[in-house]
Amino acid sequence: MFLRRLIALCVFALLASLGVAACTVEGPGTKSDCNVSGCTVTFTRGVHAKATVLGVDAELVAVNGNLITLKVAGQEVTIPAGQTQPAEGVNVTVQEITDEKVVVKFATGITTGN
Repeated sequence: MFLRRLIALCVFALLASLGVAACTVEGPGTKSDCNVSGCTVTFTRGVHAKATVLGVDAELVAVNGNLITLKVAGQEVTIPAGQTQPAEGVNVTVQEITDEKVVVKFATGITTGN
């Protein structure tokens, strides 16, 4: 019983670390918060904000009211606030739009109830 728990704990730790590592975010005008369910990226408005997240490049192209346009792996997608749209293998959810920032969650098709 102890060995089974130890193995399960090791597997969980490995998968959790891989999930966070796969969520590397880098780029000017961005701030990120990553966990096993995906990465939340805050794009600063008014700058050339872009990031690499879950293996794809993402760039904030435009904001028009409650719609944002992102370029995800070279494909432009327009998404309303509060909505989710698939783009190049990731699900993109617009969580918040303000005068200063746009908050977007990037996730794989695998969800953990979050």
